[in-house]
Formats: sequence, C-alpha cells, structure tokens
Amino acid sequence: MGTGRTAIVILGASGDLAKRKLVPALIHLCHSGKIDQSTVIVGEGRSDFSDAEFRNSFKTPEPLASMLFYHKGITGLKSFLADKGDFPRSIVFFALPPQVYSATARELVQEGFGPDTSIIIEKPFGADYQTAVALNRQLSDCFDEQRIYRNDHYLAKEAVQNILVFRFANSIFYPVWNNNYIESIQINASETLGVGTRSAYFDKAGILRDMVQNHLMQLLCLMTMEAPVSLGAEDIAEKKVELLRALSIEACDRRQYEGYVKEPGVAPGSSTETYVELIFRINNFRWAGVPVYLRCGKALDRNGTEIGVRFKPVPGIVFDKQGPLPPNEIVFMIQPQEGIILSMSSKEPGGELKLIKTNMNFCYHDSFSQEIPEAYQRLLLDAIRGDHTLFVTARETELSWKALENVLDKGSVLPYKRGSVPPSSFGIQWIDFENYCCSCKLR
Repeated sequence: MGTGRTAIVILGASGDLAKRKLVPALIHLCHSGKIDQSTVIVGEGRSDFSDAEFRNSFKTPEPLASMLFYHKGITGLKSFLADKGDFPRSIVFFALPPQVYSATARELVQEGFGPDTSIIIEKPFGADYQTAVALNRQLSDCFDEQRIYRNDHYLAKEAVQNILVFRFANSIFYPVWNNNYIESIQINASETLGVGTRSAYFDKAGILRDMVQNHLMQLLCLMTMEAPVSLGAEDIAEKKVELLRALSIEACDRRQYEGYVKEPGVAPGSSTETYVELIFRINNFRWAGVPVYLRCGKALDRNGTEIGVRFKPVPGIVFDKQGPLPPNEIVFMIQPQEGIILSMSSKEPGGELKLIKTNMNFCYHDSFSQEIPEAYQRLLLDAIRGDHTLFVTARETELSWKALENVLDKGSVLPYKRGSVPPSSFGIQWIDFENYCCSCKLR
C-alpha cells in the first residue's frame, strides 16, 4: 500500500550518508511499492548538478529515476517543489553537520516550509546536556515536536526491535528479568578500525558522544525498561524516560589507542577517548543491585555489537562434585550477525555424569527466508507514515546526556595497544562474546 503524495528532500545530498544510505533506501522503498510513485525525491546541496547527473550518480532505472531531482541550495527550494506538483506533506532529511541543524531549521521556515513539513535529524543531538536542551528548544521554535524525528538507526535494526518481543512476549523469560535472577547485563560494541576519515569530527566528540550517548544508551533502555502499556511511540518513550531518570554511573574508564594522536585531523596532544568502560546502576526495584557494564571502542581485536545477560548461578548442591557451575547467559547479537543465543548446562554423552556448556541458537538468516531490510528503509518509511516509535524524543536525548554529565571529558585517558581490548580497570568478568556466534554463515 502506498503512502500518499509526498515530497522528500535530502539536505546535503552530495555527501556520503545520502549516497550510501538514504537515496538507495528510498529507491528500494519505491521499487517495492512502499512509497507511492507520485512521490518526488529532491537532493539539495552546494554542488552543481543537473537532474540527469544526480540520477546517473545512483544508476537508477526508469521509471524510478524520474522521481529524482536536484536543487542547489535551500533558497528557492519551496518554489522548486511547487513546480513539481501539490504535496500534502514534505519531509526534509538533514544529512548535514550537527552544528548547522538549528540554523538550517530557521532557514527552512524562512523559505516557507511550514506545518506540513517534518524534519529528520541525525545524531549527535548536541554535545552535552546544556547544548542538547538548547538544540531542542531551537528546533521546537521552528517545528512542532511531532514534526521532529531524531534518528538513531540502531533502533531500526531487526535484532534491536526483537528485544522487546523477546522480553514481553515470552512467559519463560519475562518472570526472570529482574534482580532476583540476573547477575549483570553487559553491552559490548567493538570495532577493529580506527577513526579513519572521521578523525576531525571524532576528535571533538570521542566514543562517549559518538556511540554511548545514543546507540548504546538506547540498547540499555530497551533491555531494562518496564513493559509499556502498548507499543505506541508515546508509551515506549515514557518507559525509556522512566529508566533514564533512574540511571547513574558508578565508574568510568577512558582510554585512547596508541598512535591516535598521529591520525590526520587529530589535534596534537588530544585527550579524546577512543575506548570506554562504564558501570551503570539503575536505581529502581527491578534492577537494584544489578550492574550494567558497558564497553565500546575503536581499534580493538574484533568487530561486533552484542548484549549479554548473565544469570545468577544455581546452588551447586546436586552437582557439587562438578565444581562451580557456569552461569546461564543470553546473548543478543546485534551486528554483524543477528540472533539470540541461550547458554545452559547439559550432560555430555557417555557413561559418566559430566556437565558441559551448550548453546541454543536463534539466527535470523536461518529462521527467515526473506531479506532483512536495511535500517534506513524502515526509518524513512516510518517517518513518511508519521510513526515516531523508532525515533528518539527530546526528553530522551536530554536525560541521556544528563546521565553522562559527570564523566564527559573527565579524568585521565590511558593508552592501549591497537588491536587489543584493554583489561578491565574494575575487575569485570566480561562475557566471552567472541565465542558466541550464529551457526549460519552471513549472506
């Protein structure tokens, strides 16, 4: 079913995000019939392109190519759209540096984009609590909150969306999701690459701002929030806000990989962290006493984003001769593989009673034959439909920054060897995520 006649504008269309993600996602949605072919997609930028040159850069066949247009600059953009027809809705995606968001919003209003216009902005939403509050206020001066979509593409990953289904649609897991049974929750995001071409941006941000405040804090919320009244956007946001209000940081260790200051674009003597290890506490009845461990970094030994739940061990009374029993663990694999693994004890075949650790695997690629949609396809389609469920509210962004307020740019930054994971400064027994993997091969 189509979504009606809509004008979609991508500001900064000559940039990397538009080329790699946004325009290909929109073309796919058009090709699959999820976007009405009366929709127009307009790229805006500072470069000089004709419509034909813009279309050719994406190698789009007809009739989809005729939906693509290009306009240089925001001035005159409204009349340019009017020449293409009457559009009840306009959606403007800010594929732009975050520091120009508020000025661009004002420019759009001055150009004539009004109540029928929605805007989509990318993270980071500010650089700290104060700047996030200011940015939200400046954007709300130009557009109603229901017209502002704060995009965190992690929320559109299938494995992330499945967290709430896993927690609240399965009676075997819901009753044990609390401090009576769970010893710790562990969030891990590892990347083998360094800062690369993003060094100029990253050196002003660091891993806390670039990954923790947005992507990983959202994962934390989904893993620990209370059950919402419904799956509506407002109900889910309400529970995430409640969780963020109860969140505090017990400890933080910031580190930097050796050779970082020699990367092109990095300031001499920079103290920007490229790795962080955190201990969170959630101050409510469900999670009192349960630490949430989080580590995230660049130039590490592997690529992978996972969430682990370690359960409290059962008493070893029956199997006391076997030694300490390994705790049960559940691992949610977010990327590059997508799946859920349950680790448990079982008997090894043979005459003697010997316990071994075995895994039960759920892998997306083994369980579903259809293509898993790319995150931006889902996010763009939801924005066109007016669905805020997978987007972040102003209050969430502010409280997420508030939780990090006491650790941003604070404390010393110790070095670590590139290609290695720094040993835990807090003696955390991290789940061995590397030894958890889906049985399938990535396609």
